[in-house]
Amino acid sequence: MEQGLGEFGERRAIVLAYVNCMWGECGMASQEFFQPLWNGRNLYEPVLARIVEVADETPDVKTFTLELDGGAIDYLPGQFAEVSVFGVGEAPFGISSSPTWTKRTGYIQVTVRAIGRVTNALHRLKVGDYVGVRAPLGNGFPVEHAEGKRVIIVGGGIGLPPLRSLLNYMLDNRERFGKITVLYGARTPADRVYKGELEEWERREDLEYLDTVDIADEEWQRLGKRVGVVTTLFPILDEQSPIDPPNTVAFVCGPPIMIHFVIIELEKRNVPDENIISTLERHMKCGVGKCGHCAIGHKYVCTDGPVFSWAEMKELEWMCAEPAV
Repeated sequence: MEQGLGEFGERRAIVLAYVNCMWGECGMASQEFFQPLWNGRNLYEPVLARIVEVADETPDVKTFTLELDGGAIDYLPGQFAEVSVFGVGEAPFGISSSPTWTKRTGYIQVTVRAIGRVTNALHRLKVGDYVGVRAPLGNGFPVEHAEGKRVIIVGGGIGLPPLRSLLNYMLDNRERFGKITVLYGARTPADRVYKGELEEWERREDLEYLDTVDIADEEWQRLGKRVGVVTTLFPILDEQSPIDPPNTVAFVCGPPIMIHFVIIELEKRNVPDENIISTLERHMKCGVGKCGHCAIGHKYVCTDGPVFSWAEMKELEWMCAEPAV
């Protein structure tokens, strides 16, 4: 191993040079701009992080396990991280590990689809490589609002990572929540993320798990599993465990069109608007409310969100498009 590699120290100068250049382009390079925001960490300055594991989830999705300089961070399910690929740029990703897992291991995880310049560069990195991380950012899921209630988690495709953080946190604190149901949909069986965990969730006795795909392969058909969009799971849910509207909190994450139709299904079942929770992280850029890129109406998604209730989302133009990063 290169001398000093495990101590991060000699590499920190690279991070500082990078962040000064990055913010300097925005006219924000003065030292007065930098200030600690969370647990003594300066959220305007990336922390050096070593990649300790890379897991292939799908042909174009990977999960990166990161060890941060200075140790583990405290965060809430639903918060996000800005990850920098040095010399390329940075992009926001929901933290896909749970806070309880991070406390046990000292690591955090982000799950990334390769769809643009930064994400493709990140996919080219290997175990032992370094990235920059600014985290935790955003508001997180209102976990306390769901305590003692029925919880329904609805994910679509790559929308599952922030919900995975939430679900695993709830499973580690199982006594605080009522019945938990997970509805998950993907385009094909191969496009499902966390396949091993999905099987574990399906086997658990304290969790109701239903999944479906838009297009089945031969193995999926042989097993007689469900085919259709994720909203086709709601009639099955009605038969197996009907929703009690005032005592139900739903967390929804996925493509905007999926969120739209899932919310319609929840409204049909009279789930209150304030009990329908979703995320808008795809609109974010700087993560600290400075660039204005994520402004929707009178809200900044990166600081007021990325988690919003449907009552709040109704006031926003939330289905706007966003270029790949």
